[in-house]
Amino acid sequence: MNAPQPITMPIPGGIDPVPVPRAAVPRADGRVDLIGLTRDQLRALLADAGLEPKQAKLRAKQLWHWIYNRGTTDFTAMTDIAKTMHPWLEERFVIGRPQVVQAQVSTDGTRKWLLRSDDGQDYEMVFIPDADRGTLCVSSQVGCTLNCRFCHTGTMKLVRNLTAGEIVGQVMLARDALGEWPSQPEGRMLTNIVMMGMGEPLYNFDNVRDALALVMDGDGLALSKRRITLSTSGVVPMMERAGKEIGVNLAVSLHAVTKEIRDEIVPINKKYGIEELLSACAAYPGANNARRITFEYVMLKDKNDSDEDARELVRLIRHYKLPAKVNLIPFNPWPGVPYECSTDERIQRFSDIVFKAGISAPVRQPRGRDIMAACGQLKSAAEKISRAELDRRAAEKQAALG
Repeated sequence: MNAPQPITMPIPGGIDPVPVPRAAVPRADGRVDLIGLTRDQLRALLADAGLEPKQAKLRAKQLWHWIYNRGTTDFTAMTDIAKTMHPWLEERFVIGRPQVVQAQVSTDGTRKWLLRSDDGQDYEMVFIPDADRGTLCVSSQVGCTLNCRFCHTGTMKLVRNLTAGEIVGQVMLARDALGEWPSQPEGRMLTNIVMMGMGEPLYNFDNVRDALALVMDGDGLALSKRRITLSTSGVVPMMERAGKEIGVNLAVSLHAVTKEIRDEIVPINKKYGIEELLSACAAYPGANNARRITFEYVMLKDKNDSDEDARELVRLIRHYKLPAKVNLIPFNPWPGVPYECSTDERIQRFSDIVFKAGISAPVRQPRGRDIMAACGQLKSAAEKISRAELDRRAAEKQAALG
């Protein structure tokens, strides 16, 4: 294990996402980044580098603690590792972080980071502070393979999956910025994680699973699975596996209750329809009244916001006996988008109908709009794209979905 493993890029295929290997780009200095590696991978890496098996096991345990519990990036700070070993480690390995290209702070306290990988790819993450929690919105891909028409990220081409190290590295960078090392369960500002940044997490399943395992490890970052939510646009074949192998809370980007409208604004609906999606939600392992499935519903004027839409949403949730809540999201505009946000009165009316049926339907307050950090706005390249090019990219992605 002398070099990073190939990056597996699942893309939409005829039935399931099809793994397409892409070789990982090695660091220019030849060193191996330890971020994202499990205990067993650390031990194997050290053994391959020449350490005896017992010493490799001990050093792996020590490195794990310093990396994931203490947040250390400097081998010389690892006081229980002999000083004579520090140069040996520094010559071969690095404890990295994503490169910060730009860090912005909104007037409401929301923070957004534009990050860059070793191979020059840009992606974003957002931290949203509230009175009772602090939520980090984490990206899983550079770009996105889907083309949800109201989503700014959806206008991007998919470049590649983020590795497990790049995913967990976002959490570690946020911990750095917030001064939250060493890991401790109490008094944290960063209390929750949502896999709702750039990309479709279930089209990067293995790396998302492996990264979240590191985040949830009690001896490492130690964040409870009950404080982590994975969002999907509806990759039905991967949902049960996500429940079994990852086991975090599920959020589904529903956004419409009829085939016609959802086909338009969430085109993966043409592949996995509403009925198939909601059946998969009903079968999601671990879902119950204490761990409800969240349906994300962006409010688009005269598109999906009528009283009839609200009543149909209630009917569907009841029909499939779903332990659910609905997050109503005022649409966050971006240049070139053809949709408008529903009025405040219309959103409130929609919410009232769902609430009166006994289903929680709070209205999410937009955060970070002034720095393009709000829901659906993440997009790392500040490029101007014509409507014709947006339509061409959407058609290209839809063809890939089949």
